[in-house]
Amino acid sequence: MSQLSELLGASFAVVYPGQGSQVVGMGDDLLADSEAARDLYAAADQLLGAPLSQIMHAGPDDVLADTFNAQPALLTHSIAAWQAAETLLAADGLRPSMTAGHSLGEFTALVTADVLDFPTALALVRERGRLMKEAGEQRPGGMAAILGLDDDALVAVCAEASSEGIINVANANCPGQTVISGEVVALEKAMDLAKAAGAKRAQRLNVSIASHSPLMAEVSAALNRLLDDIDLRDPQIPVIANTTGEPITTADGVRAELRHQVELPVQWTASVRTMVDAGVETFVELGAGAVLAGLIKRIDRTVKTVSLADLRAASE
Repeated sequence: MSQLSELLGASFAVVYPGQGSQVVGMGDDLLADSEAARDLYAAADQLLGAPLSQIMHAGPDDVLADTFNAQPALLTHSIAAWQAAETLLAADGLRPSMTAGHSLGEFTALVTADVLDFPTALALVRERGRLMKEAGEQRPGGMAAILGLDDDALVAVCAEASSEGIINVANANCPGQTVISGEVVALEKAMDLAKAAGAKRAQRLNVSIASHSPLMAEVSAALNRLLDDIDLRDPQIPVIANTTGEPITTADGVRAELRHQVELPVQWTASVRTMVDAGVETFVELGAGAVLAGLIKRIDRTVKTVSLADLRAASE
């Protein structure tokens, strides 16, 4: 057994982060030693007709963090990381059992599973970012992380705060860490109610977009019109759906998942548990940062989380 096989175990999944993980300089290491990464970044610039790779390299931070740029940038960086990982895995005849991504990261997972090609996914997430930014300007909202309050209590908090406007649980990230999303007045009321109910912390996130809430309904409608003209392939490996936490194995299943992906909550805890229950022992997080690794270990401390750097070290 090779060191890489030993690191990954009998079954492993590849997972991808979502928006918020971006950082200026992400991908510089890949570009330094990978012609494939350089070609991918150049293709992204050409496809978008914009200097995305320069924004990723030099920023500034606020330009990269702009939803319009952050979404295609994260997709491009994560796919470059996947290409590097896939080369290492293929040399040992290894293949992931499943794949998943958090929110935006789900589109990277779909490319990994060969549901979409990179140019199609890039165009789709660029438009997703544009539409979400536009929706945030037209109907400003916000999101907040709630720590230390169980999901049932938080659902009740949101129900009470909904007297002030739209508010709901948006990301079930891991036990004890959940994100809520909605209109600002309702969000602030929910944060106060959560603290009164015993939450350890209620922290407003630095976003003006209420992702994964009904405020994104018009974005969903516009994306659906785009999806109608896109050919989707059956996944070559199961993709774990954000909205249900269940495996998707057909193109029709993918289409149904994407119909409301931007407005429905991300069931990350359920997604990880589905993969663990299916026998996944190791999670390979590819992309910027290591946010998902921390969440996964809070969901199940028995599993292993590794990075591209770990794969490279085991392949030497």
